[in-house]
Amino acid sequence: MLRLFVALPLPEDVADDLAALQEGIPDAAWVPSDNFHVTLAFIGSVDGGLQRDIAEALGTIDGPVLDLEIAGVDHFVEGRTPKVLYAAVAPNPGLLRLQEKVSTVLRGEGVTLDRRKFRPHVTLARFNRRAEMGHHIAQFVASNNLRRFGPFEVDCFRLYASHTRPDGAVYTVEAEYPLGY
Repeated sequence: MLRLFVALPLPEDVADDLAALQEGIPDAAWVPSDNFHVTLAFIGSVDGGLQRDIAEALGTIDGPVLDLEIAGVDHFVEGRTPKVLYAAVAPNPGLLRLQEKVSTVLRGEGVTLDRRKFRPHVTLARFNRRAEMGHHIAQFVASNNLRRFGPFEVDCFRLYASHTRPDGAVYTVEAEYPLGY
């Protein structure tokens, strides 16, 4: 069984710019820049047969090359506990259409997807419940919420597998799908 997700890769220069922000919050589990991406859909664990069907079905999706921009930082909470620090992706109608197409194709393959509203972002750090971060997150967001990176071009989306290891997740590209018509 592989744990799969569909995402957009980031150009190396944008990943480097985001990595340069990763400091100032004690107990943050910073995401390696090699793992930066914009998730379009989290699939979860699937067997090899379904993986092949998903990979083939995703190949039917078309869409234009996207011009995206990173527009500030923020964080997600669970209850009152911060869980994820992220860089936000500026609103983009083409990105929303692509995400809707991906979701439609995956549901057609029998994949159950999260029903939460799509909020495109790049995860910069994760926090556990015992992390001592208090005012550090608020200070980080206040210092970086006006940061902009891009626009940058995204000319493909990818099917990734996530492999969990003691030192963090490693992502491998299972398939790549070009954009541009």
